[in-house]
Amino acid sequence: MSDKAEPNPYTVRPADAGGTDSELRAVEAELATRWPENKLEPSLDRIEALMDILGQPQRSYPSIHITGTNGKTSTARMVEQLLGAFELRTGRYTSPHVESVTERISLDGAPITPEKFVETYRDIEPYVRMVDAAQPVAMSFFEVLTGMAYAAFADAPVDVAVVEVGMGGSWDATNVIDAQVAVITPIGLDHTDKLGETTGEIAVEKSGIVKPGALAVVAQQQLDAAEQILRRAVEVDATVAREGMEFGVLRREVAVGGQLVTLRGLGGHEYQDLFLPLHGDHQAQNAALALAAVEAFFGIGQGGAEHLDEEKVRQALFGVSSPGRLEVVRRSPTVILDAAHNPHGAQAAAAAIGEAFGFTKLVGVIATSGDKDVTGLLEVFEPILAEVVITQNSTHRAMPVDRLAAIAVEVFGEDRVQVEPRLDDAIDAAVTLAEEEDLGGAGVLVTGSVITVGEARLLFGRK
Repeated sequence: MSDKAEPNPYTVRPADAGGTDSELRAVEAELATRWPENKLEPSLDRIEALMDILGQPQRSYPSIHITGTNGKTSTARMVEQLLGAFELRTGRYTSPHVESVTERISLDGAPITPEKFVETYRDIEPYVRMVDAAQPVAMSFFEVLTGMAYAAFADAPVDVAVVEVGMGGSWDATNVIDAQVAVITPIGLDHTDKLGETTGEIAVEKSGIVKPGALAVVAQQQLDAAEQILRRAVEVDATVAREGMEFGVLRREVAVGGQLVTLRGLGGHEYQDLFLPLHGDHQAQNAALALAAVEAFFGIGQGGAEHLDEEKVRQALFGVSSPGRLEVVRRSPTVILDAAHNPHGAQAAAAAIGEAFGFTKLVGVIATSGDKDVTGLLEVFEPILAEVVITQNSTHRAMPVDRLAAIAVEVFGEDRVQVEPRLDDAIDAAVTLAEEEDLGGAGVLVTGSVITVGEARLLFGRK
């Protein structure tokens, strides 16, 4: 199979007679000729060489670096909202994107414009070619985008960058920053062929973002992962703030459209009854991580003030969104999109659905990538899904629909599995199955991949 990305029929843009849209498509086509994100040569050599040529733009602003298995993007978006509430200009770099590649690089909470994306790429392109020529392996898609993000943030300029790791930590291209705050969300099993077969082994790689003298804000972890993170902190003389000890979620209750949470910060202050418009215990946990990260950035709990302005925190969390994370895009029947793509993420989604939605019947629409623990993901969802419609998203990484269907039959049984190769047909079929519920209260869950959810969002007209 070719490593080049194939055109996505759900995101193809109409021709604009040679304008910015055409230029953006041309840039995307050029980026698609490079190694994709699932093909790696673990090294910082190429990105460090590019940063050297560009004059170390990533060192012109402070940063908050976020790694983990799941919850990174949601946490990054919360951190960004909180920093913005304190009138700081933010740059946010996250991956993968849901619909447009421009989403990966945000300024002040909004994706950079297509014009800025093209301009940034063209500005650094000659230097990327220089690195390509000097290195045994050319720069990858992700490495070039990382260079673009760091350059765009320096050009803005931003007051602080919020940077999500692509994969792992130590050798991830983002790790050329020296973040004063490192955030580690819960670590589960994913990318085991590249990162390690246990959570402890994976934690060794992910904790590589913790730099000398930094403060590491760490979610609750499996014991072996926690041990490795603490070992790294000792090695580099970093301070560790642990969820459940130095900070955490004190109380939470389901509310219309989300939940009310009470969080304890690093200084011991209780931020009471904050409305978070996202569902699930995992999102409350993400909010606690984000708040602690921002407190750490401002020096809370380190001999200074004991807490942040509570009203600003309240307004920031009230305005948080996380597209494709238990996102309701239709009612009657309710259709939910969730980007869970591994068993760890599926567990969080399943628990949140059970807590926040009173479905009498839930039908799944599932399309996954070929390099994931698909059996594990399906086994987690099996108890909550009455039936599943198996389909395929449009990327070259997608698991072929027949192969995914065969695995689904093993997990669900043949009578609970339907196959529709096109995503739009699969959603229609799932809605029809849900509507067969005479008593009402049925729903549809579209899941399995960020790409699947992005394409579904476009079908439902979400922007």
